[in-house]
Amino acid sequence: MKRKIKLVISDLHLGLGRTLEDGSTNSLEEFYFDEKLIEFLHYYSSGEFRDAEVELIVNGDFLNFLQVDYRGHYLTVITESISMEKLRAMIAGHPEVFRALREFAAMDGHEITYVVGNHDQCMLWPGTRAIFNEAIGTSVRYKNLVYFFDGVHIEHGHMHEAANRLDPKKFFLKKNLPEPILNLPFGSHFFIDFVLQIKQKHPHVDKVRPFKGMVRWALFNETRFAIRSMWSLAKYFLSSIILKDPRRQFPFKRVLQVLKESAVFPDLSESARKILVDERVHTVIFGHSHVYQYRQWGKGKEYFNTGTWTDITSLDIASLGKITKMTYVLLEYGDEGLRPRGRLKEWRGYHRIEEDVAVS
Repeated sequence: MKRKIKLVISDLHLGLGRTLEDGSTNSLEEFYFDEKLIEFLHYYSSGEFRDAEVELIVNGDFLNFLQVDYRGHYLTVITESISMEKLRAMIAGHPEVFRALREFAAMDGHEITYVVGNHDQCMLWPGTRAIFNEAIGTSVRYKNLVYFFDGVHIEHGHMHEAANRLDPKKFFLKKNLPEPILNLPFGSHFFIDFVLQIKQKHPHVDKVRPFKGMVRWALFNETRFAIRSMWSLAKYFLSSIILKDPRRQFPFKRVLQVLKESAVFPDLSESARKILVDERVHTVIFGHSHVYQYRQWGKGKEYFNTGTWTDITSLDIASLGKITKMTYVLLEYGDEGLRPRGRLKEWRGYHRIEEDVAVS
């Protein structure tokens, strides 16, 4: 039998690239590891994996549409044509990555599956899918929410928290609008309208954990900025309740639920445990939280979180400082070929003497 594996990655957040067209540094780019991703794809296409069946499963937020402008503006009204233009710009910003994806997909027995997340909700449009397929030279398998096979349940994870949960029956808004737009969840509106304003000055504000520790630090070290931001936050939530707009509607109960559940790094393990109650499921894989995780409940019931390939800053004493772990899940089928076994792994890349330091 041919060796058969599946690779699950998530939350790479590719944007416009580290350098913009005018030669300036893109402070909003979060993915600095193009070379390591290219090496990752090469490794699983060569050597012992050259003749293997390899499926790359991109489990959401591979592309960071929310953090990419459209002709100088960050929009919450997102049409198919806007999404397509953003995608073309991201492909141009990471040309070597897409070339590597094309080479990976061209290998016999290699395929790619794309599960849509909350930062790449634009990949729900047929137009963006056609552009992505053309860029990598193959027909990608797309999953809107869940990818299930051989007892393995894979989804990005945003559907398990109030802020980023999509309406599965209404991905697009059409009523009283000149053309369809994405039905963005509250979290996406909040990110574009509020968080991005702060990220212009503090690019890593949403990459610090624990979040409460960062708030305390800000109150002592940047008191004026912290208080002003909190006041703006309160006004934003109030306006979200009052505002009546066919392009965004958030009932009072929904906003309360968002406030109650709010977490920058949500723990999705309880949601995984509930899915694993189903006797047909033995493995659950999420992303979204940016925190890699492994848990086991009973015999043969496992939960993996693939973490992120972006930088995280920890304020915990035990892990103080910047953390970069390119974690992923490797699913491998045994000789019987029935049930894949998962392992949480970290990609460290090929050995190199030196490399550029990411500065933003």
